[in-house]
Amino acid sequence: MNVSPRSIFCALLLALPALGTLSSCETTKRGFPEMSSPTNDPEDAAARRKREATSTQLARINEGKVEYIMPRAQLATAFIREFNDGTVVDKTMIRKVQESAKDKPVYYLVGMGLRDGMFRSMAIPLITSTDQSLYLSSNAERYVITSVGCSFCYFSFEKNQITGTTCGDNSGGSRCDMVVENSNNLFRRQ
Repeated sequence: MNVSPRSIFCALLLALPALGTLSSCETTKRGFPEMSSPTNDPEDAAARRKREATSTQLARINEGKVEYIMPRAQLATAFIREFNDGTVVDKTMIRKVQESAKDKPVYYLVGMGLRDGMFRSMAIPLITSTDQSLYLSSNAERYVITSVGCSFCYFSFEKNQITGTTCGDNSGGSRCDMVVENSNNLFRRQ
């Protein structure tokens, strides 16, 4: 079989559009997402610091009792700011929850008060350090209760974790609504 140079040239001319079409196809690489390199931009650093979790020491455990480092009045003011809806917090406490003696206890910072005559409460789990200090982390979830016709609401627990609510007076039509948020701003740096 004899192939002339002219027929090879014509075949190449016909193949060029096909090769052009193939090269224009998208070729995506599936793997690790692209990450931008850190910059020295002060605005980026400030935004990164805002996203980072901050911890504030609130108390310590001394012989089984909670010793407050931060004044309770300051805690109440922080809860009022965190509710940010007119709720007046008049009671704060750190509550120990331990389902059984062999379980590690979990401590919750709790603020209670009223909004428009309705009971409100917020609980945030604390971090216990090895030296028995109790810290509040800004990325700790917060549990918020609002009563609907209930004079007092309680958090209900399972395995030291908040799982729901209970109405204190159990009258018909009364309930406690709970919302869980992923973070808190009680003492986050601005």
